[in-house]
Amino acid sequence: MEVSSLPISASQRGKLISSGYTSLSSLSSVSPSRLAQDLKISENEALEILKVASRRSGLDITDIGACAIVNGAQTAWDILHEEESSVRITTSCSDLDDILGGGINCKEVTEVGGVPGIGKTQLGIQLAINVQIPADYGGLEGKAVYIDTEGSFMVERAFQIAEACIEDMQEYNSFLRKDFQACQNRKDPKDFLDNIFYFRICSYTEQIAVINYLEKFVSEHKDVILLNQVTTKYSEGSFQLTLALGDSWSHACTNRVILYWNGNERYAHIDKSPSMRAASAPYAVTGRGIRNCASNSKRVKMM
Repeated sequence: MEVSSLPISASQRGKLISSGYTSLSSLSSVSPSRLAQDLKISENEALEILKVASRRSGLDITDIGACAIVNGAQTAWDILHEEESSVRITTSCSDLDDILGGGINCKEVTEVGGVPGIGKTQLGIQLAINVQIPADYGGLEGKAVYIDTEGSFMVERAFQIAEACIEDMQEYNSFLRKDFQACQNRKDPKDFLDNIFYFRICSYTEQIAVINYLEKFVSEHKDVILLNQVTTKYSEGSFQLTLALGDSWSHACTNRVILYWNGNERYAHIDKSPSMRAASAPYAVTGRGIRNCASNSKRVKMM
């Protein structure tokens, strides 16, 4: 059931949706203090919203905060085990993978921001291909949903990157002296394109509709990558670059990676993460996709 059906004010519904709370199930394990922080409202107001949500969902909840804690309870050992066993999507750039702890974590929300032309779309297409790498090659053998709000997705580019990925798998087999032809999971570019589900979004309403449509899918598949444009923000007497989705969204992602130019080279910087320290690494956009810089001699910077 969607939060748009809740008998609360339009302002409250708007804040819930913009903060990522699109369904009643997304409110089932959040505490009043966390909801107040995310929506930038008082804790009493957050508590009232949760009470309304609990009544609408048919749950008999007498203590919202306590229920939220119980529903989300984990031991520290469980959390450590989850972190150690979490799978990641390679970016195809070993230097970038290194600062990311092995790649994009599938159980966390990673936001990628940067100026136009820096390679956000290229990285998005690369990840949509790489998530499909068969398990025989150390991949996740998954699928990808690509939600495009700019019309920047290039199917020809996806085909190129898929071809390069297959060549990489052939090289991997040669290194292990295996027969690529005999591999059960042999793929061709069409297989990769068949597993990318593309949605072109032209308005805010369409975007909310697609997100609601994909809610169940996303809840079962945690490998969500978000690409965010930058815009200018007037602050303290000057214009500064800032991420376009705004401050409220900045609290919703687990990790944030900023792509930027350093002279003529592209760099990625970990701007926010609870588990990874701030670090920067160079990367290149090539005909084969995202790769290490050709002139790079391990210029990874830890902060």
